[in-house]
Amino acid sequence: MGTPAVPSSFLIDPPDLFEALLGTVPPLLVDVGRRELVDERGTILPAAWLLDAADAADILASEAAGRRVVVACAHGHNRSQGVAAALRARGIAAQVLRDGFDSWLAAGLPVVRRRAGPVVLGEAPTSWVTRRRPKIDRVACPWLIARFLDARARFLFVEPDQVLAVADDLGGIAYDLPGAPFEHDGELCSFDALVRAFGLDALPELRDLALIVRGADTDRLDLVPQCAGLLAVALGLSARHGDDDAAVLRDGFIVYDGLLAWLRHARGERHLWVRPARETAA
Repeated sequence: MGTPAVPSSFLIDPPDLFEALLGTVPPLLVDVGRRELVDERGTILPAAWLLDAADAADILASEAAGRRVVVACAHGHNRSQGVAAALRARGIAAQVLRDGFDSWLAAGLPVVRRRAGPVVLGEAPTSWVTRRRPKIDRVACPWLIARFLDARARFLFVEPDQVLAVADDLGGIAYDLPGAPFEHDGELCSFDALVRAFGLDALPELRDLALIVRGADTDRLDLVPQCAGLLAVALGLSARHGDDDAAVLRDGFIVYDGLLAWLRHARGERHLWVRPARETAA
């Protein structure tokens, strides 16, 4: 993949950024707002990387090679604009979130709770550890993490009896396992736990997606019709890729991207094309 061309538009509006973050090749979102303000509000933009404005351009010059970057701060003024300008001067495709975090909130777009359980988002990349051979919940959770919590997260799959130990050794977060910070709770699955813990249940589409995941993962195919379809596709991907967990995630992410796009834009669309049967010769 080549380096994206520097966008002609210096500013990007919040709704357009949100669509881009959920797109096929999401931009890297960087927040260079004052850290005391970030800590005070307790929330961040989806999958935002928190950097000091003084260091951001130098860090991103190497870390964001080949990536489109969107820079944000509280109001979209000098901090984010200075960093974006420095990146554009180096040929990096960078834009500024118009009017910053303020405008994102004004547009009613979702924010993410920065701290939940042992997780602190926005700083070093997070590591998540669970059981091998992911199928439903253990694909849905990494997808949610990568799209909404931490775009730089890494996902590790080990034997069930080693999940907690590996997470402890690496300073990672165990999930979808008894004793992990994020696991099943009654009829709710680990995806539900993550959605609620990070405040993402404010987004109706994610609440609806959680219902699909829950039904497929807990044998409640009666919850909504899409549960059975997700179960079939998930088991098919697992059968196709076997022990190649990375391949299951790669293809599974496409499935969840499609489900979210359907929930947001296409759930009212219907297809009914019945062609009249051909008459047979006597």
